[in-house]
Amino acid sequence: MRRTVASALSVLALGAAFSLFSTPAAGAPAAQTYRVRGLEPGQEILLDRAGAVVTDVDEGAVYVKARPDQAAKLRKQGLKVDTMTATALAATFGPVDPGYTDYPEMQAEVARLVGLYPTLASQQVIGKSFEGKDIVALKISDNVGVDETEPEMLFTANQHAREHLTVDMALYLANMLLNDYGSDPAITKIVDNREIWIIPMANPDGATYDFATSSYWRKNRQPNSGSTAIGTDLNRNWGYKWGCCAGSSGVKSNDTYRGSAAFSAKETQVIRDFVLSRRVAGVQQITEHLDIHTYSQLVLWPFGYTTSTVVAPLTADAYAAHRAIGTEMADLNGYWPGQASGLYIADGIISDWMWADQKIFSFTFEMYPKRSDLFEQFYPPASVIPAQTSRNRQALIRLAQYADCPYRSISKENTYCAVADDYTLTVPGATYVVAQGGTVATTITATKTTGANQLVSLTATGAPAGMTPIFGLGSIPTDGSAQTISFSTAATTTPGEYTVVVRGDGTAGTVRTAPVTIVVTGSAACQGANATDVAIPDDGTPVTSSLTIAGCGSLVSPMANASARLEVHIAHTNIGDLQLRLIGPGGAVTIHDRDGADMNNIDKIYTLDLSGQTADGTWSLEATDLESGSTGKIDSWTLTLK
Repeated sequence: MRRTVASALSVLALGAAFSLFSTPAAGAPAAQTYRVRGLEPGQEILLDRAGAVVTDVDEGAVYVKARPDQAAKLRKQGLKVDTMTATALAATFGPVDPGYTDYPEMQAEVARLVGLYPTLASQQVIGKSFEGKDIVALKISDNVGVDETEPEMLFTANQHAREHLTVDMALYLANMLLNDYGSDPAITKIVDNREIWIIPMANPDGATYDFATSSYWRKNRQPNSGSTAIGTDLNRNWGYKWGCCAGSSGVKSNDTYRGSAAFSAKETQVIRDFVLSRRVAGVQQITEHLDIHTYSQLVLWPFGYTTSTVVAPLTADAYAAHRAIGTEMADLNGYWPGQASGLYIADGIISDWMWADQKIFSFTFEMYPKRSDLFEQFYPPASVIPAQTSRNRQALIRLAQYADCPYRSISKENTYCAVADDYTLTVPGATYVVAQGGTVATTITATKTTGANQLVSLTATGAPAGMTPIFGLGSIPTDGSAQTISFSTAATTTPGEYTVVVRGDGTAGTVRTAPVTIVVTGSAACQGANATDVAIPDDGTPVTSSLTIAGCGSLVSPMANASARLEVHIAHTNIGDLQLRLIGPGGAVTIHDRDGADMNNIDKIYTLDLSGQTADGTWSLEATDLESGSTGKIDSWTLTLK
């Protein structure tokens, strides 16, 4: 799904008469390969006017042969022009590391797991690819042979053939659930209370072809009528808003060719029909879906066809729940969260269809690497597989925990997820204020609304470092009686506003939550802010915005606080170009290193370990735009040391 790099081999196969490193005419500046990003429809003429020769095209990226002066002309037009070095080009074009899992190996691994765990795992062929290969779905549940009335989850991988890491991610998930069942309480609870479907290779024809050719093949292998061009981009072939919004291509040879019609690709038909088969008595059993891609290290949610956040049929609450779950997962795996269209407009994608057509909460992972010029490839060495799959463990667990009621992520389960034996969990008041090192107390009440009474076990999440939620009792009956809950803070707890979510797990299986807003106050002398705009130049020149903290040193010198709070607001058209550092009296800390791919703006709170720093003095937020073709400014920032 990421803006991608196409193989030069495919260009050569089309008979293009060029060399990646052709010999220039005597006395002329050497032409070289550049990647051009930021082209809008109709701007192709800028390439021609500059004298650049297009050698390859992929979504959001055009590869050209040009002299340095011609590349400079393009940069003056506001385009992002990246020099492709010989090393980068060599890395870009493969080959596929044989350490990745190919189609026969995927089949063997699924069969191995089913044989090893026959009571927990089963497989079924849900359909055939265009070339007749089996599209396999692995089911995992505690009673795998029974279609239980449990919330279901669907994981899809490898819609794009060259994204081989995604297959290994799907198989990691399967092994995690099966190998750790019975030993890991969180995994055991998920398998006992969910039905999980994993389609580890949605595009077996394309993946097999790419393994054989190392050609950066993206599409399926279905021929196109009236053309010698092969293949449809499966993740532009889904039925919702298919071809609506310049987020796919109608050119059959293009990597983002959307197909002759929605669901014209055999593989999307198969997965669509499987999803529709999970409707029981008119009710869709699948509540959550995750589509796995590479690359950019992002967690994305609908919609991809529009930059609007709330647009029917995505309600404000549905968008908020997508965003809440997506952000929680990103906090756990270190990815950057955002709406799919924040990366680029894409229409006819699976996640948009999942929500709009079936009301399935749908997310996309864009895996390693986090930016194109880190390795400039879809073919990183297979040695990255263990680290880049296991980093998603906690994020996948968190997603599964919400499958019974995704709206619980925004504490609206009472509105959307009524159950037979139900109750409300209530904390009076909206906001509680406590000083560092102090304690604030309130009450919590569980009240039955329907069905039978139950005993509710209480836990809390979201408290910052140094804050301890303390319950008068570990559980509470649903008879309307109240018990005390207190929040005790350490002297090192970072001041700020926090939402602590109290969770109740009823003996009838009902889960309810209550958010509590806690404001921790600290010393005014240990806080500073700067709201003066500072333009970030598009030429790699660092700029700084500064503030002074004075009178804090007597409280913390040197600082022992490992959780200082930095709130940053930056308006920028491509945050993947930015490097941000916090520079204090005692040194610098990098807080943002070209994360977020091609997404816009940074509005984020960072928790930093500044222990050992000197508190008093000048603190600066330094921003550097390391690539061309984007603009922005430091809008405001706030630093709280104590």
